[in-house]
Amino acid sequence: MTHTAFIGLGNMGGPMALNLLRKGFAIKVFDLSAEAMQRLAEAGATVATSAADCVAGADIVLSMLPASHHVEGLYLGENGLLAQLPKGTLVIDCSTIAAASAIKVAEAALAAGLRMLDAPVSGGTAGAAAGTLTFIVGGEAADLEQARPLFEAMGKNVFLAGGHGAGQSAKICNNMMLGILMAGTAEALALGVKSGLDPKVLSEIMAKSSGRNWALELYNPWPGVMENVPASRGYSGGFMAELMLKDLGLAEQAALACHAANPLGALARNLYEEHVADGHGKLDFSSILKHFYRD
Repeated sequence: MTHTAFIGLGNMGGPMALNLLRKGFAIKVFDLSAEAMQRLAEAGATVATSAADCVAGADIVLSMLPASHHVEGLYLGENGLLAQLPKGTLVIDCSTIAAASAIKVAEAALAAGLRMLDAPVSGGTAGAAAGTLTFIVGGEAADLEQARPLFEAMGKNVFLAGGHGAGQSAKICNNMMLGILMAGTAEALALGVKSGLDPKVLSEIMAKSSGRNWALELYNPWPGVMENVPASRGYSGGFMAELMLKDLGLAEQAALACHAANPLGALARNLYEEHVADGHGKLDFSSILKHFYRD
């Protein structure tokens, strides 16, 4: 039986690991949160005592971590996991990080005789829970095919974007657009409400008009307009604003590196920077509405 290790059981990684268990995969898990590991243990996962213990004997290693420095810290260096894994192990990092970091880790993995995929996801916490995520993969097609059963247990769509780092580049383009759309949707709804409109009626109108978009239709930022989204539960349990700020910063860095224009992405980053500075970093990113409409 394939031994799969899963490291990182936060708002995204936890539900992803649960879906693997529900689909019959045997996994060993590790996270710095004892509470997160307890939830997975109750669902049938084997709990590790450390990251090194988690990957011992693993054929496939999955990770879902917050940022580039977490991923590099986990895998690189004398005490990193790449130095401890047997040759041929497939390493899949689902974190959203800088493409340069993904390439750096992939090159180190290849030099150690390992195989590597960067496979960031789109779909948010709701998609992670429902098993409908989109995986955006960078790496070799043959390695993706080995990983496909895992991806299909956790998601609905799998795309090979290109070589190592391409998954991250595509994900950053997507999240830059998402940040822009959410800020624009929140601004439009705030304008409508201040003009005397009902936010639910306005959302229905825009959803059938040229302003329709994912944030408006599936992740509405106005409390009470849509059920089962973070806005209707105090902006909790979603994709934190501070992580959106991180991703918009990665997009800006990527734009500088390849001399691409980034005016709207930079403006969205500035808005989220102010929003996080106001103390909203742990709230879902749709809470950017608070920037335009204060209670």
